[in-house]
Amino acid sequence: AAAAARRGAAGAARPRGLRRGPGERRRRGRGAGPAGRPPAFGFLFDVDGVLVRGSQAVPAARQAFQRLADGSGRLRVPVVFLTNAGNCLRAAKARELSQALGLQVSPEQVILSHSPLRLFSQFHQKCMLVAGQGPVEENAQNLGFKHVVTIEALRKAYPLLDMVDQMGLVLGHWVILFGEPVRWETSLQLIIDVLLSNGNPGAELQDIPYPHLPVLACNMDLLWMAEAQMPRFGHGTFLLCLENIYKKVTGQELKYEALIGKPSTVTYRYAEYLIKQQAEKQGWKSPIRRLYAVGDNPMSDIYGANLYNNYLKSAHQNQVQAGVKRSPQATSPQTEDRLELKEDCNNSVESCESILVCTGVYRHSADVPSKTKECTTEAVFHGHRDFCFDPSLVEASYIVQDVNDAVQLAFKKENWS
Repeated sequence: AAAAARRGAAGAARPRGLRRGPGERRRRGRGAGPAGRPPAFGFLFDVDGVLVRGSQAVPAARQAFQRLADGSGRLRVPVVFLTNAGNCLRAAKARELSQALGLQVSPEQVILSHSPLRLFSQFHQKCMLVAGQGPVEENAQNLGFKHVVTIEALRKAYPLLDMVDQMGLVLGHWVILFGEPVRWETSLQLIIDVLLSNGNPGAELQDIPYPHLPVLACNMDLLWMAEAQMPRFGHGTFLLCLENIYKKVTGQELKYEALIGKPSTVTYRYAEYLIKQQAEKQGWKSPIRRLYAVGDNPMSDIYGANLYNNYLKSAHQNQVQAGVKRSPQATSPQTEDRLELKEDCNNSVESCESILVCTGVYRHSADVPSKTKECTTEAVFHGHRDFCFDPSLVEASYIVQDVNDAVQLAFKKENWS
């Protein structure tokens, strides 16, 4: 009952006493909160279904960022835009968000599904086959990868098998899955070819190698919300196809070197790192202690935020007791070691609370009381197969109608106005 009261039903009365006139916001100065207090919290905002639907901004988004910004349009608290999209450049996504929200968003505030791969520096010299949409080659190069082959380049070279080796498709090749491609059949076929041939699809098929070449996958969303009334297939659906085809052909499970993007803990650690960088750049002396993750997808945004909240609690306890790190779910221990993010017990985030909005994948029925625990327990699990289904992880800390209500809720909890 207490939890239900804490979450509240969608559409409940908005917290009062949080609106301030432009003049008052301007008098506080840059990044100043009540009585000039620097922020000890930050926001992780999902994009699709929270801030925008396709090319259209969610009406509440601009209202939310009017609260978050001062009279000069500068954010008063650190903000990261955490999206599983990966079919564009960070700079392009920042421009889209700037236009949608009516304030300046920098690329350093944007985390695409593959952005944390820039930290995996020991992969950057490998020859990589990259699949996805948009400027995949430029994205890979911006992340630090030096030897990139795209599915399109492989497709064009395939009729001339002698060209394959000239493109660098040799033993030791890796595969990065940035996002769902346009031509699923072509990508599925060629990725399977590369895995079955150990990176040399021009050769005659011999014994099927296992373990296969390393695979890195970004974005595990089965569904996502655009302008259509029904959710659309996401990269998680493409991965499901790839995994089942590989198992049907070989009898073996497709393995991942790492899974990146929400709900992977690696992605949230990177988001925390960028939040702290923003606070330091703004000169805010108070350590960031709490994160509020706002999303519309229980199986991605809420699962990831809750998983990271558990990780923070465990990591803090380990730091205090023995200084032992805990490896994130769905990554190998080696992957955790590759994240060059320094842990500081005196400057560590303590919690990551999940806030679910009703403007995207999740829809709240006004006629039925909100019973998220009951619903998520009985729901079909839409998460990736390498993440266990724990009903508590898809139960949001709070449910609100939209992102403006989410910001008001966090402000009220922080005694911030």
